[in-house]
Amino acid sequence: MSISDKTRKTLWGRSSSRCAICKHQLIVSATTSDDESVVGDECHIISPHSEGPRYDVSFPQEKLDAAENLILLCRIHHKMVDDQSGTYSPEILRKLREGHEKWVSQKLEGSDDLKPLKIRRLKKNIPTYLTRIDSGKEIINLVLNAYMLSTDQDELKTEAEVGLIGDSFQNVKDLMDLGHDIEPSYIVKANFALSQSLKEIENAGFFVFGAKEMQIMEGGITAEQSNWPVAYLQVVRTDNNTIIKVEINEPNSD
Repeated sequence: MSISDKTRKTLWGRSSSRCAICKHQLIVSATTSDDESVVGDECHIISPHSEGPRYDVSFPQEKLDAAENLILLCRIHHKMVDDQSGTYSPEILRKLREGHEKWVSQKLEGSDDLKPLKIRRLKKNIPTYLTRIDSGKEIINLVLNAYMLSTDQDELKTEAEVGLIGDSFQNVKDLMDLGHDIEPSYIVKANFALSQSLKEIENAGFFVFGAKEMQIMEGGITAEQSNWPVAYLQVVRTDNNTIIKVEINEPNSD
């Protein structure tokens, strides 16, 4: 089963596209060069997976993807409630959802002067350089907790290069979108597949570099700021003169 379009629209409508905990708007406005970005998750209160948070074997299977078993959260609070499932029990999450929907109804009855939602960069957090990535595990560690993926590549010269690099970027993006809901067995398989992909990219004459930057999300209902981690991946040709070779001295054996 999966969440139906009707259920999804009902959840987002009743929640006014806001996180049930922090009240942040979950749709970032379009820019002059990009479309809108959805930064919210339709979270299960009772997990449909046996190893998932708050899983209950007695919960009716047909209600797992129903609106009554869902709560709309930003990705930060989605991770929080799943990591701390002992604290955020089904009863607590249902009360949070019900309280949020009442809050939305009350706000819609009057005027509400909201600050626009913005993503802001901090100079001290901007990476000064990217480091070379040579294993699938490094890519997984880079993107699993990121909310955005920024990619770049040297000019590609053949259709084979376009297919190789494009498919690799898409696979990483799909992995990032799964976030912390990813099953352990899938992580193992993804680790192996990404390592193989890196070898193919290197054999084609490229290196992969990456880094992570912690940006800030602010605005909306509250004055609080939230972390907004961004992962960077760049594919460059092995003969690119911008690559800096770092010599690592071996420790003295004395």
